[in-house]
Amino acid sequence: MSSEHHDETHVEGAPHSSFSGYMIGFLLSIFLTAIPFWLVMGDVLDSRNATIITILIFAVVQIVVHMVYFLHMNFQSEGGWTMLSLIFTVVLLFITLFGSLWVMYHMNVNMMPSMMGGS
Repeated sequence: MSSEHHDETHVEGAPHSSFSGYMIGFLLSIFLTAIPFWLVMGDVLDSRNATIITILIFAVVQIVVHMVYFLHMNFQSEGGWTMLSLIFTVVLLFITLFGSLWVMYHMNVNMMPSMMGGS
């Protein structure tokens, strides 16, 4: 027998999780879901656009909470490659989504000018 104790379940560089970390993430998720639900069901804000923007902000924060507390994504795990791949995916998604919307808008404006109110 060796005098050193080796934990066979421990993997170097793997994210560490604990019950308290999962509970914090769970409680934050409940909070970040309940507030937008209350905003909509209670008709709290006067402006529909303000309600939509507030819900989107809560959604983005909830995505970050899920990535940090449940997916354990940070710049230290796997040498930062998980976060870099996430950033790359978000950039590609942004380019694809807004590029498609931009192209469709300009095609709509420029392709059929005679149908926009002519004689």
